Amino acid sequence: MWLNSVGSLLAALALLSPVLATGHSKIPSRPDIVPGPYNVGRPMPHSPPRAKGRYCHVKQGCNKDRDDSSHILQALHQCNNGGTVVFDKSYLIGSPLDLTFLKHIDIVITGNIAFDDSDVYYWANNSFKYEFQNQSVYWKLGGEDVNIYGDLTLEEGKSVIDGKGQAFWEEMAVNNALFRPMLFAFDGMKGATMSNLRMRNPPNWFNIIANSTDIIVSNMDLRAESLNGVEIANSDGWDTYRSDRVVIQNSFIRNTDDCVSFKPNSTNVVIQNLECIGSHGISIGSIGQYVNQTDIVENLHIYNISMTNASDFARIKVWPGVQTNFQTHLVGGGGSGYVRNVTYDLLHSINNDRAITITQCYGQSNETLCNEFPANLTIEDVTMKNIYGTTSEKLDPQAGTLVCSAPDRCNNIRVENITVTVPSGKPPVYECRNMDNSLLRLTCIDESDGDRDTSQG
Repeated sequence: MWLNSVGSLLAALALLSPVLATGHSKIPSRPDIVPGPYNVGRPMPHSPPRAKGRYCHVKQGCNKDRDDSSHILQALHQCNNGGTVVFDKSYLIGSPLDLTFLKHIDIVITGNIAFDDSDVYYWANNSFKYEFQNQSVYWKLGGEDVNIYGDLTLEEGKSVIDGKGQAFWEEMAVNNALFRPMLFAFDGMKGATMSNLRMRNPPNWFNIIANSTDIIVSNMDLRAESLNGVEIANSDGWDTYRSDRVVIQNSFIRNTDDCVSFKPNSTNVVIQNLECIGSHGISIGSIGQYVNQTDIVENLHIYNISMTNASDFARIKVWPGVQTNFQTHLVGGGGSGYVRNVTYDLLHSINNDRAITITQCYGQSNETLCNEFPANLTIEDVTMKNIYGTTSEKLDPQAGTLVCSAPDRCNNIRVENITVTVPSGKPPVYECRNMDNSLLRLTCIDESDGDRDTSQG
């Protein structure tokens, strides 16, 4: 990675079309989103200005049980190829939207967009499906040269995309096999920015960036918060999948699963300047899940991250070399591939269970099985450095684990300048196996006996 510093006619038209509303002065200007301080090695594609005066304001339905999907689709078609679509009211989406035709278009969200939660099983059957980990999504946006943005100076409830996850989480308490959609997908997108928006309460992951290139996400506010103590299921902040040249930066995430996760075939990705609370870390993986599939994760730079009250921080999670059962709808192991050229740098740990986690036994509690069937996926050329702060009491004095399943599965794993402390004040220790301990500037101990804790994988 590289460092770089209208009158009656219009009124009549408005009844028929979402286009040509007034009051453009209230529409925020497109922000100039620049990766920094790191980028992906080459400039992102130029996005030219949109046509002056070509605005499509999305019409809002009138009924409480409305579905605004048709209005949204109409506006996006009408202002595609050079216009700006404006969401400045409250919208309810009640059917899936395939928006992978977008081209040279800006989308401004100053109102709020929510998804109908009256029937969670409708979405289980009607969302867009991914074979990977049985995922699905409410809507997917793809195409070329798209900018999506809002205005975070507006009050809470504005510039927001709301997944209405509470109803799904409550149903999960009685049916943990419920398929739940993700909140947002870039899928097949070439050149896009997304910035200055709130996202709230996804039924599953917040975001997936799939089959896409040249994406910048910046200045986002993501929060998954349940009512009445209902357990939040999943809620990853961002997952990259089969995507290249992605930057995610300058954002806040409060959730209960990975803050950011690099899924298979994520390459040339920069994650920088994030504040994550309550997560499972900045995670590579899980990878190596599917037999006869090759997973590549390469050229990642993770920089200047604050992580609080999480299970893990810098994390690499690989399935063992044989298929195993982990959770409902989550079975895997036996896949091949590699993790290569990864840097974690300047990480502030606040009360996390582990500061560093490397495992090739993901989803499996039986260490003996993992040793008998080592991972088919290798990890090499990884540097974790300048990690400071505290861990939680849970594993004190242990502050992390670095375990590869065989001596030839990990190579050139370096850990430098780690000043993390544990609550007891004892010297922190790390479980290590099949590592070159001479490259680890920390105190290694043998793995503990007994089954692995798989509550977080």
